[in-house]
Amino acid sequence: MAHCYHHALSSVKKWGGIPEDYLPLHDWFDESKMITADFRHRALRHHAEGIFMLERFFGPAVTISTGRVIPTRLIGEQHVLEDLGRIPSFADWVRCIRPEPWMGKTPPIHRGVDPFAAAS
Repeated sequence: MAHCYHHALSSVKKWGGIPEDYLPLHDWFDESKMITADFRHRALRHHAEGIFMLERFFGPAVTISTGRVIPTRLIGEQHVLEDLGRIPSFADWVRCIRPEPWMGKTPPIHRGVDPFAAAS
């Protein structure tokens, strides 16, 4: 599994600057390793929507130490492509989740909280 620092070095090679210019963005993608320290952590952010989330967190572009402005989305695409070889959708990840019975068991709470719910 690639380390964030190596992703940052790859960004430096592509756009210039220093690794510290890129580490916060690459760290953001891999924060989910604290949940599960294997490839499954990637399901949380390594997809097209995750790249757009990165942009919402860090803004549409970052200014690196050389003064160059780099679109945040390009850095996110680089990270995901380096880890997966392609940019999947979130739906691609979800299709790989094996449904378990507990995942769909939700009690109908509306009867207990909505005074206008029809009695059944």
